[in-house]
Amino acid sequence: MTGGERAVPFYCPYCGEEDLRPVEEPHGAWRCAGCLRTFAVKLVGIGVPEGAVTE
Repeated sequence: MTGGERAVPFYCPYCGEEDLRPVEEPHGAWRCAGCLRTFAVKLVGIGVPEGAVTE
């Protein structure tokens, strides 16, 4: 996934509804048809945090 693509959620994190539609603003946000909430999903990181000890 590059910077311009959206991560597609499979369900609303608030009510579990699967009928989600992308919205223009805020960037990368989705609107749930079930509970009418608008939310965004943001990737914080992948992998092991820096400085973590692995065995």
